[in-house]
Amino acid sequence: MTRLVIDPVTRIEGHLRIEAEVDGGMVRDAWSSATMFRGVEIILKGRDPRDAWAFTQRICGVCTTVHAIASIRAVENAIGAEPPANARLLRNLIMASQMVQDHVVHFYHLHALDWVDVVSALSADPAATSRLAQSISDWPLSSTDYFRGVKGRLQQFVERGQLGPFANAYWGHSAYRLPPEANLMAVAHYLEALDWQREFIKMHAVLGGKNPHLQSFLVGGMATPIDPDRQASLNMTSISHMRKLIRGAREFVQQVYIPDLLAVASFYKDWAGYGAGVGNYLAYGEYPEVDGANAPLYLPSGVIRARDISAAEPFDQTKVTEYVTHSWFEYEAGDGEGLHPARGETRPNFTGPEPPYEFLNTDGKYSWLKSPRYDGLPMEVGPLSRMLVAYVSGNESVRQYVDYALGQLGVGPEALFSTLGRVAARGIETLVLAEKLENWLNELQDNMGRGQLDIHDNSKWDPASWPKDCSGAGFHEAPRGALGHWVHIVDGEIANYQCVVPSTWNAGPRDAAGQRGPYEEAVVGTPVADPEQPIEILRTVHSFDPCMACGVHVVDRHGRELVKVRAQ
Repeated sequence: MTRLVIDPVTRIEGHLRIEAEVDGGMVRDAWSSATMFRGVEIILKGRDPRDAWAFTQRICGVCTTVHAIASIRAVENAIGAEPPANARLLRNLIMASQMVQDHVVHFYHLHALDWVDVVSALSADPAATSRLAQSISDWPLSSTDYFRGVKGRLQQFVERGQLGPFANAYWGHSAYRLPPEANLMAVAHYLEALDWQREFIKMHAVLGGKNPHLQSFLVGGMATPIDPDRQASLNMTSISHMRKLIRGAREFVQQVYIPDLLAVASFYKDWAGYGAGVGNYLAYGEYPEVDGANAPLYLPSGVIRARDISAAEPFDQTKVTEYVTHSWFEYEAGDGEGLHPARGETRPNFTGPEPPYEFLNTDGKYSWLKSPRYDGLPMEVGPLSRMLVAYVSGNESVRQYVDYALGQLGVGPEALFSTLGRVAARGIETLVLAEKLENWLNELQDNMGRGQLDIHDNSKWDPASWPKDCSGAGFHEAPRGALGHWVHIVDGEIANYQCVVPSTWNAGPRDAAGQRGPYEEAVVGTPVADPEQPIEILRTVHSFDPCMACGVHVVDRHGRELVKVRAQ
C-alpha cells in the first residue's frame, strides 16, 4: 500500500490537497483537503446588505460574477425586491458569457494538459496535422503552414527554457494516448483559446465596466443604463458589438472546442468507466426566462439520486445541511450535527498538524471545507449535474447535443457518470449557452426599441421599507456548480451570512456518517500506473474544475494584519 500526496492539485489556482492510498495499481481510498481558510462570512457581519455583493465577489478572482449574483439574490429574497425584465436579461447575459468563457478556459488551460502531451507535439508532421484538423472542422486556421508555425513557436519555448505553463507536467507518461499530430492541433488551439477568451470577455466590460469584479450589480436590479439615444448608455452600438462577440464565441465553440473535445475523447473512451463518484446530482437551476420569483429556468433545478435518470425530483433548499466533523470548524451544538446554512456558523477550530508534515490526520479534522449534504447525501454539482437534470427535464437543446455526443463517441448514457462524462457535459453546456446568448440579447434590444428602459426596482432600496428581521437565500449555477448564499438581516444590518460554494459540495471531506465527498469517492478505483506521477488522479479531480479560492482564503489565525494597500 502506497500513500501519495498531490499538493497543490490545481494547475493555475488552488490550495487543494489530495491524499490517496494506492494498492495494486489502483486508488483504494482518498481524502480531499482544502488547506486555507475563508473568512468572508465573518467580515460581512454588521455590514449593509446592499454592499455584500461587492465583498463576496472578491471571494474569487476568476469567477467573480457568480458570488455577486448569488449575494444580490439572497438580499432581494430577504427584503422582497423584484428586478425588472431588463435587469433579468442583463444578468443572464453576464452569467452565461461568464459560463462560456470559463468552460473554454477550463478545457484548454486547466484540463487539456491532463490528456495532451505537449512534448509529443514536437515530433508532429504539420501536413498530417492539417489533414487531421480539416477532417473534423472547417475552422480556417488549419493549413500546413499554420501548424508549422505553431510547432516552431513551441520549439522556441523549449530551446529557450521558457515553457511557462508547460514546464511542470508528466510529459511522456504512458497514460498519454494522442498521436503527435493531435497533440500539435490541441496545442495550437490552446494558444488560440488564450486570445479568444480575452476578446470574448469584453462582454463583461460592456455590461459591467470591467472584468473581473464587475461594477454594475445592484440589489433590486442593475446599474447598467440602457438607452438607444444616449452615448453613455448601453445603446444599439453596444448591442451590435456584443452580437459580434457572441457570434464569434459560437463559432469558436462549434468549430474548435467541440471538435477538439470529441477528438480527444475518442482516444480515452475507457475513462467513461472511471470517476463515477457519489452518483447523486444537484442543480439549483439558472437563467430565468420571465420575470418573477418563481419564474421557469432555462436550465432547470432538480435532484437525481443513485444515477436514476428516469426523472429529477424537485430541489428543496430546506434539505441542505453542512457538517464539520472532519473540518477545521466547530459548532456550538457539537460536530456531529448538520446545520442548515441559514443557521450556519463560521467558528474556526484548527487542530493541526502544523507544517512541516508528511500526511494529514485524516481520522480527525483535515480540511477547511465543510461537508454539505442534501437530505443527508453527498451531492455532485457542476456541468454534469446541470446537463443530467436538464436532459431528464426535457430541455430540447441539451437532449439534442447529449445524444449527438454519445452517438459520436459510440457510448451509451451510462458513460455520462464518469470523468469523461464531466468533460463532455461541460462542452455540451458551453455550446447550449453560446447558442442561447443571442436570444437574450434580442429580447433586450426589443425592449429598448419599445422604450422599455427600466433597470432597477427602487421601491425596496430604502432599508426603512424592509422588515425589521428577515432572511433570504440566493441561488446561482456557477461554472463549477450549485452556489448558494444565505443572509439574515436585523435592523438593516447583516446578522449572519453563509456561502456554500460548488467546490465545497464537491471537494468537502467526509461527514459525520463517514460518507466520502464527491472528489474522494470519484478518485477511488482510478488506475495509477506510476505513484510518482499520478496523472490519472489529476484527470478525475480536474474534471470537476476545482476552484479552491471560492472555498478557502488566506488569513492569519491570530488576527494579525498581513497586508495593507494604500492609494497614493
